[in-house]
Amino acid sequence: MIYSDEGQLKTTYAADMVIFPLAQDRTLFAILMLLAFVGIPALALAGIPPFHADYIFKAILTPFLILSLAALGLNILVGYCGQISLGAGAFMAVGAYAAFNFASRIPELPVLIAILLGGGVAAAVGVCFGVPSLRIKGLYLAVATLAAQFFFDWLFLRVRWFTQDSPSGSVSAPKLNVFGWHADSAVERYLLVLSIIVVLAALAKNLVRSDIGRQWMAVRDMDLAAEIIGIRPVRAKLTAFAVSSFIIGVAGALWAFVNLGSWEPSTFSIDRSLQILFMVIVGGLGSILGCFLGAAFVLLLPIMLDIVPGALGMPLSTDTVSNMTMFLFGALIVFFLVVEPHGLARLWVILKEKLKIWPFPY
Repeated sequence: MIYSDEGQLKTTYAADMVIFPLAQDRTLFAILMLLAFVGIPALALAGIPPFHADYIFKAILTPFLILSLAALGLNILVGYCGQISLGAGAFMAVGAYAAFNFASRIPELPVLIAILLGGGVAAAVGVCFGVPSLRIKGLYLAVATLAAQFFFDWLFLRVRWFTQDSPSGSVSAPKLNVFGWHADSAVERYLLVLSIIVVLAALAKNLVRSDIGRQWMAVRDMDLAAEIIGIRPVRAKLTAFAVSSFIIGVAGALWAFVNLGSWEPSTFSIDRSLQILFMVIVGGLGSILGCFLGAAFVLLLPIMLDIVPGALGMPLSTDTVSNMTMFLFGALIVFFLVVEPHGLARLWVILKEKLKIWPFPY
């Protein structure tokens, strides 16, 4: 019985409220962190395939981490607070352009501080666009957040102040100088992104387990009942928009500064918003783990469709892979909405429940 909790008793409130109550989960998490922070960089430095190539970091690992962070921010709003949003790409753009202006207009400002300030600006903008959630909900709220997407697409393309008079809206990020540490190589950029995401994911996990997190979930389940028992829906919804937009804004700044280096407004189009929403749905609404599972699935599926048929002697064209990817995305979204609304995260929970009684059938 791999996941048996026999003998793991809790004698204090602190022990009962830990993030990983089972010793098996704590061990698995420690192994994953050791592998992520030490194992993968060591394999890259040792020149062991495929980690010796920058491609594995630039095209897979770093984008996976940043998109997981964006999905985490959106999941707080959609999964935990129940406020539908189609404007994740817009808040990523706000974080990216705000961080760019802080870093370029204040050269002595550390890049990490500029990235966090970009997230703060995105949080303020998110609160402004979250005000309609006090009066509308459901599809109408989704349309309101979609308006933010089109508005910022136009703003960063037409108002040259944000791009420092760039006619096309394309800008370049400054060098990644984090308090004297120059993150120039692909491995160093990966470690920078990983460190930020671990901190923000831990903060998000504790937030959803706190009083404000319980308020979010109460509003999600039934806002009228939440108000009757003393919860202020105004405060709960606006704080959800603020926290969600801050995390998405930081993800947007990381995507621009670390992953791309130079970008334009079309980088954060409606397609990016839908991609992040797909990650949340496939990974699991209301689950921190689901954000990472959904991002891994959405990011790795096109790569697998490109590699596996070729390895089997049936290479597919780029158009075929793109069409198959969109088809599978649509089919899986419908599947998870109908069969398992909580996504891949719920399948992981079911697997652990099965392992608790394995190999016995009862």
